Amino acid sequence: MTLRLVFMGSPQFAVPTLEALRQEFNILAVFSQADKPTGRGKILTPTPVKQTARHLGLTCHEPENLKDPRVFAILKEIKPEAIIVVAYGKFLPKDILNLPPLGCLNLHASLLPRHRGPSPISAALLSGDEQTGSTVMLMDSGMDTGQILAQSIVKIGSEDTAGELHDKLMEQGALLVVETVKKLAKKEIVSVPQDESKATYCKLLKKTDGLMDWNLDAQRLDRIVRAMNPWPGAFFIMGREIVKVWRGSPLDGHGQPGTVIDVTSKGVLVGTGQGLYCIEEVQAPSKKRISAPDFARGKRLKPGASLT
Repeated sequence: MTLRLVFMGSPQFAVPTLEALRQEFNILAVFSQADKPTGRGKILTPTPVKQTARHLGLTCHEPENLKDPRVFAILKEIKPEAIIVVAYGKFLPKDILNLPPLGCLNLHASLLPRHRGPSPISAALLSGDEQTGSTVMLMDSGMDTGQILAQSIVKIGSEDTAGELHDKLMEQGALLVVETVKKLAKKEIVSVPQDESKATYCKLLKKTDGLMDWNLDAQRLDRIVRAMNPWPGAFFIMGREIVKVWRGSPLDGHGQPGTVIDVTSKGVLVGTGQGLYCIEEVQAPSKKRISAPDFARGKRLKPGASLT
């Protein structure tokens, strides 16, 4: 199709959608966030979307403020029929929202109106949801409140991490956006308002959200470990050392919260507010990930030791 689009996005999650749209439509321009310092050397690094735009030979803009009149002037001149937004990280002002005749479409990694906000994948895991999915909506001035154009469901496995779920939704979402844009252009799709009575919200994750409180039940701790993997990482503090937990599983049993109950070939069993949590893979500061039994041997952890 010769549909004229503008794409706005920043992280890796947005890349497959940009690539899929490029194969089907005419991408007039890409907008992404500015280069940011990354790594220990704090080297200025372009976003994955900007890198992909370069590879595809697309013009990429990096405005600091979308309310800058020059941004609207650029968009008005190129006359996109639709603007596609995927994890861009900036709110679109009303004049931009109203510019393209087919509207501004956003891909959100949840089944809206559940988990509106910036961390929907982790929120689904923390909530113990059995399923999540992708939503394509027509953007309005609210946060993830626009009318729904299409949705697709993904089942959440009992061992899924946020990283694994991210990858599933990233690929699913790209296909859903392309399909939705095609149907919208042919007027084969009708938008549906969100049910406000079912709306929930999630917050931006912080590093401290990964702290494991052993007074919580084992099932909750397992959801925290999976929801914080890969970022910010679940962790406990042993003495003065912050130890990240990358993998584990909840088990039946009883034990004092935060106390090592046993060390087995599978992992380190720790008491919680209800049940036991088996730590299976950990990472000490400035070290590689290792199995919990290897960690226990190195630290000489025995039953009765405290992980607080």
